Amino acid sequence: MVIIMKPEASAQNIKGIVEVIHNAGLTAKVTEGVQQQIVAVIGDKSRVATVAFDAMPGVDHTVAISKSYKLASRESHPRDSVINVDGIEIGGGTFTVMAGPCAVESREQLLTAAEIAKKGGAQFLRGGAYKPRTSPYSFQGLEEEGLKYLAEAKEKTGLRIVTEVTEVEAVETVAHYADLLQIGARNMQNFRLLKEVGRTNKPVMLKRGLAATIDEWLNAAEYILSEGNENVILCERGIRSYETYTRNTLDLSAVAAVKHLSHLPIIVDPSHGTGKWRLVKPMALAAVAAGADGLIMEMHPNPAKALSDGAQSLTPEHYYDLMTDVLKLKDFMRDEHMESIDLED
Repeated sequence: MVIIMKPEASAQNIKGIVEVIHNAGLTAKVTEGVQQQIVAVIGDKSRVATVAFDAMPGVDHTVAISKSYKLASRESHPRDSVINVDGIEIGGGTFTVMAGPCAVESREQLLTAAEIAKKGGAQFLRGGAYKPRTSPYSFQGLEEEGLKYLAEAKEKTGLRIVTEVTEVEAVETVAHYADLLQIGARNMQNFRLLKEVGRTNKPVMLKRGLAATIDEWLNAAEYILSEGNENVILCERGIRSYETYTRNTLDLSAVAAVKHLSHLPIIVDPSHGTGKWRLVKPMALAAVAAGADGLIMEMHPNPAKALSDGAQSLTPEHYYDLMTDVLKLKDFMRDEHMESIDLED
């Protein structure tokens, strides 16, 4: 449940509510509403079933949360969350671009990609150091050596680093180098891993699973949030369907659905969502139009020689072309000076 406080409620009023909740062995989370504060009750609400919260000082009314994902729900957190990743804000009207190769292959390859990503206007460099692949014979990544290259690229370009963590044992190591921890689609319901990243102080980007419903996806986010890490970003990267032409089916309706159901920012991955570089630009533009908070794309200095996902990686020229139109559309969508439509004409 959530307890809606009156606009004039005092800090002492809220403290009294929180104490009652804690004394019942539950967790209280206080968030700022548009005009008033909201206290979310996390846990078995039957423990406070006999408490008349509505009669307590400063309380306006209580609302039962129908969603199983309490903390991720917009019911408990009406305002959009803005996630600060080492000085870069994601969500709340900002637009963020993450670009780079699927895998860190060498120091030279990564530093070249970083310069290209920066020149095109990205704020983040993406690159996998740990690569969970479908085939055990495929390139598995450079691991910590790759993380060191990513850290060097950040030092040289100022780009923030997003990279995937694939197992509990690697969380501490990856968190040492990365600014944003990525949980890949295959690990969306690796609950031990979700709990572990939930105990870190690093923001987490949670990709949607290959066949996950939006409800399952938001409940996976709940695992991270419930461990105390409020800095969660969602990433739509396509889901498996009957279609065989594309690698996955990019579900852009998920952007609008998540915006309705949750306060968490959502970015879109048109590279994995399509698997074909020719489709990345139109889907990136569609994601901007759908209201996504950002994009994460695969770009390689020479996709023909990429050790991973070359078919969906943009060349530098295609990346620059995409970014030119994406930034134009983003500015158009967010132009506060546009004249409103006169319905009487």
